Order: sequence, then C-alpha cells, then structure tokens
Amino acid sequence: MKLGIVGTGMIVKEFLPSLVKMEGLEVLSIMGSPSGFEKAQALREKYGIPHAAHDLDELCEAGIDTVYVAIPNNLHFMYCKKALEKGMNVIVEKPMTDNAGEAESLAALARKKKLFLFEAITTVYMSGYQKIRDWLPLIGEIKLVRSSFCQYSSRYDNFKKGVIAPAFDPKKSGGALMDLSLYNIHYVMGLFGRPESISYYPNIERNIDTSGVLIMLYPKFTAICTAAKDCDGDMGGIIMGTKGFITTDKKPNVVGNAKLVLRDGRTEVFEENCTNKRMVPEFRQFIRAVEEKDYDFCEARLAASLEVNEVLGRARIQSGIRYK
Repeated sequence: MKLGIVGTGMIVKEFLPSLVKMEGLEVLSIMGSPSGFEKAQALREKYGIPHAAHDLDELCEAGIDTVYVAIPNNLHFMYCKKALEKGMNVIVEKPMTDNAGEAESLAALARKKKLFLFEAITTVYMSGYQKIRDWLPLIGEIKLVRSSFCQYSSRYDNFKKGVIAPAFDPKKSGGALMDLSLYNIHYVMGLFGRPESISYYPNIERNIDTSGVLIMLYPKFTAICTAAKDCDGDMGGIIMGTKGFITTDKKPNVVGNAKLVLRDGRTEVFEENCTNKRMVPEFRQFIRAVEEKDYDFCEARLAASLEVNEVLGRARIQSGIRYK
C-alpha cells in the first residue's frame, strides 16, 4: 500500500510513529488544511515522509494508491468522494460521513470503480474483541449489554468559554454521539447486528450533545451505550447472559483485556497486546485486503459501517440534535 494522508491532527500524530514502520506500507505524502501546509511539512521532516502536499490533487500525484482521510467529520464526504473519483482507495476516520445518504453514495462510487473504502474504526479489529466473539456462545441467552466511553475532553473547558473546537461544533458534526458513542455502537452492533429500535437521551450545551445515553433494543435484550466528553466515568463493556458474563476493561476504542466468568465457576482472561498501538490491527487488515484484492472483506466491513451510520442518523433525528 502506498499511502497519502489528509490531516495533521491528533489522530495522525498519534499513529504516525507506528504507521511509518508498518510492513507493506509506504507513507509517501501528507497534507494539512488549506492553511496548514507548515504542519504537514513539519511532520514530513520528522517522520521521513518523502512529500508534503498543498492540496488533494498534489497528494494524489505523489505515487500513492490509497488516501487516509483524518480531518473534521463534516469534510469526510467531500475528500473521500474526490479521492475515489481520482481512482484512489480510501480509508476514512470514523464516522464515515455526516449522514447515511452520503455514506451510501460513497459506497456506491467505490463499488462502481472497484476501489476499497474502509471506515477506520479500531474497536472491531482488536484481538480482545475477536475473543469476545469466541466466548459469546458460552454465556447462554444474552440479557443485557453495556458499553461506556466517558472521558473528560481536553477541549471542554474552552468550549464552556465559547472557544469551539471541531469535536464540539454542530456545524462540523461534533458531539459525544458522533465522536465517542460511535465506538460503543460498533462494539454492540459488531456482535449483534442492527437493533430493532433506538432512543438517544443527550445532555445538550450550546446546541451540541456533550454527553448522552443511547438505548438499543434487540428482540431479547437491551444494550445501553453511554458516552461523555463533559465528565470522566466508567469505561469498558459487559455482556451478560444466562450462563455467565464477559467484561472488557478499557474504553471501547481499544477494548482492553477481556474476561469470561461463567456460573459454573470457570473463568478465563485474555490480554490485549495492542492497547498502546490501537490503529495497527486495523491497518494490517486494510493492507492485507488491498494486497490480496479481498473485496468480500471490504464489502462486509463497509456494510457494517453503513448500518452504524444509519443508526447514528436515526439517533440524531430522534433526539432533535441539529447539525449544519
């Protein structure tokens, strides 16, 4: 994979040290915002990236075959569409787009052009999460599921003063649901599929949800997803069944160690080994899929992302949150 990066924010800075060392991957170019070329140039020099681009056209002319889009949520659709139209595979940070219609449009374009389109969602690629899948049949009939991601944002104090970062900006599709609870939703739906119905109960400040609870109803159980950017709190997940339960001990974007506890006294612990390099497992799969032209894998992941995107849209509409 020959990669070009769109973005110079926190997620890019977190992952670049691992990204530039990954087998089967060459980072050939990076671009920032229209006014952020100096940031892209600084990262290029720090990590030995061959090229820094002023715009997407220049990025796509740097010998790449895949674009990684890591910019504010409201810009995802535009940049993904342009990259696909230029014949590039696309990896886009979560959420894929602002709404289900945009996501479906990108999926249709990728399918038409026989290109790969992936949502970068770390949760479902973590080895602890894969272990949960193995254990699920052991805990009997599922009764309750909970996933929680409550983390006081470093930007919340400024937000209260009226300094609005993209993560708190309704015009840029910010908020707790789109930022943090998206991981909760993938955690639940990656195991159990689409819920029958949902209800979202947000805490609203300055027209944005700074925290909230999403309730997802399934035929025989209820899943509760809690997310907060305005307070610290519980992290992790628990899946409760008639024969036992499964817990994870970290926020759902890393999953963490998984523990199985059965009513017959049996317990088992699985230790997650990628917590500090959470984006490595997903990129390994992206690289493999592109190299092997595994379109079935891409389609399965794309279908899951489209379902999650549709649930996000329903939650926003149902709760009355206004975007744009």
